[in-house]
Amino acid sequence: MGNRIVMGNSLLFISFFIFSFSFLEAQKAPAVYVFGDSLVDVGNNNYLSLSIEKAILPHYGIDFPTKKPTGRFSNGKNAADLIAENLGLPTSPPYLSLVSKVHNNNKKNVSFLGGVNFASGGAGIFNASDKGFRLYNNGAKKFEIAGVGAIGCCPAYRVKNKTECVSEANDLSVKYNEALQSMLKEWQLENKDISYSYFDTYAAIQDLVHNPASYGFANVKAACCGLGELNAQIPCLPISSICSNRKDHIFWDAFHPTEAAARIFVDEIFNGPSKYISPINMEQLLAI
Repeated sequence: MGNRIVMGNSLLFISFFIFSFSFLEAQKAPAVYVFGDSLVDVGNNNYLSLSIEKAILPHYGIDFPTKKPTGRFSNGKNAADLIAENLGLPTSPPYLSLVSKVHNNNKKNVSFLGGVNFASGGAGIFNASDKGFRLYNNGAKKFEIAGVGAIGCCPAYRVKNKTECVSEANDLSVKYNEALQSMLKEWQLENKDISYSYFDTYAAIQDLVHNPASYGFANVKAACCGLGELNAQIPCLPISSICSNRKDHIFWDAFHPTEAAARIFVDEIFNGPSKYISPINMEQLLAI
């Protein structure tokens, strides 16, 4: 019954990542539960021995408060950190770090009540419909959904096209987002007690790419950290070249945004205009 009550007052952030916010009294969200891939991984991937891609070596974390790699695929904080920051909360710890404590008989310092991060690099895109229905059946009623970004504009794809974003990859993103939005509308029609906010990640990235100066960016093509053309042919490693001003770049490595870009996305999620958010933004959703 206790879990049912918490989920009944929760907000879920779905697509590449899910944020589940539990609500108590006047607080917006005293705990954050995160599901997703490397975009919001805060260290789970560190515990996966078979994972090839890692973010525990320099230059990852160069702008994080500790100035050290943490397992985040970023130069600093990622969207999970910034969502929590906007709510005045600490970042939810990686789930596998808590499991490790349990295995080491250190249960005294383990608690899931303050929030948990289940995201991991390499997790991929899960079945949003299936997971959403399962969460709803457990009492979740509020959902914050992020669409897929302009994948073809990532340095890893752009390097294959030399000059522009790869349209074939972007077309797949558009088709996915159209299907996702259609599913959400049908879902809400079938379940009148659901409220949701959709963030158009694709449009937001396209705006940064085509109007970089408006957001303070100077380089929209190359990764800040990596090797080869556009710093995108070899991953970010200790031997990689690194840009001197990370705030100039949209992309940190071949796939992931810099902290500067992530901050813009999270600000738009909370307070964004209608061209990125529908039917309401996260601030409005939290207030319901």
